[in-house]
Amino acid sequence: MPNIYFVTIELLIYALLAGCVAHAWRRGPHVVWQLAAGVAFGVLLELATIQQLHSYHYGRFLVMVGDVPLAVGAAWGCIIYTARLFSDASSLPMAARPVFDGLLALNIDLSMDALAIRLGFWDWGLGRQADYFGVPYANFWAWFWVVFSFSFGLRLFTYGRGWVARWLGPLGAILIGLVGVVGTNALIVFVIPRWGYAASVALLLVIAAVVVIAQRPRLGVRPIPWLAAGVPLTFHIYFLGAGLISGVILQPAWLLAVSLVMLLLALYWHRSALPWLARA
Repeated sequence: MPNIYFVTIELLIYALLAGCVAHAWRRGPHVVWQLAAGVAFGVLLELATIQQLHSYHYGRFLVMVGDVPLAVGAAWGCIIYTARLFSDASSLPMAARPVFDGLLALNIDLSMDALAIRLGFWDWGLGRQADYFGVPYANFWAWFWVVFSFSFGLRLFTYGRGWVARWLGPLGAILIGLVGVVGTNALIVFVIPRWGYAASVALLLVIAAVVVIAQRPRLGVRPIPWLAAGVPLTFHIYFLGAGLISGVILQPAWLLAVSLVMLLLALYWHRSALPWLARA
């Protein structure tokens, strides 16, 4: 009998992807291509990282691309697409938006990854006590650079209105993204000693936060589609609910506290995309 948590997360991600495709189509076929490039990048970065580091493996989902669930690539595409929607509606300068995108993505993973390994979606082979509730600190380094690299590359190569930028730019973003992922993976695994992982991640997050805060950004200076909030909040709510139903969110109970804090932070950040919350 199929694992209910595997089936529900896979179907949920494909539903989110369908919503993103519908939104992108209204903006133009070239935007659909950008979203598709994000999904392809998600699958390729996972394949490359597994081959490069051999540090984790996935459970068996319904649709696999080699050792990687297609849903994982779709999730990366949705997360990057909606993070860009949100940051593009802010007052942040273009150069700082990929940094904010990386922080938005990390907000999801800080509550998701530790629950995902307890639900069997993937396994780091560390047990559940090591590092961050069983998730290596280096994973959060990777999450930031994955989103930053592709977001930066997409903005760099799609700047302008010509067909080259529109149709070849996403391919350049995939290349920049993969170089960024493989390069930063190598840096933290082969250059930075393991005892320095936590400090390296903390320093990275502090620098990223300072870069964003120093700009004194105003969120929602332009209209924000509900999808920009709907995708991250869906991930938060799903894993909170699945964790409570299965009981894994209490192993240890600190996971529940972390999940609630990350959910509240996401609600605070995305309140400008949710009129009912902005009026509260």
